[in-house]
Amino acid sequence: MQNVVFSMKEYGHIEIHLKELMEERGVTRNALARATNTRFEVINKWYQGHVEKIDADVLARICYILDCKPGDIILYKVSDE
Repeated sequence: MQNVVFSMKEYGHIEIHLKELMEERGVTRNALARATNTRFEVINKWYQGHVEKIDADVLARICYILDCKPGDIILYKVSDE
């Protein structure tokens, strides 16, 4: 095992791009919450990019409704340092 995690800046971070995808498709948070049978608060966290733990079931439902892939919503960004 060559890689070791020393600090958050060294291994990068995850970005959530649901807001941009929803705006492109003209879907509101309320509509997505109803269509995915998910609480508005959960969709709102995804929309704002404040997801602490990724629920694969919620992600699958969002992808199904928006006809997209997880990689369209979730992006891994490597640290610039």
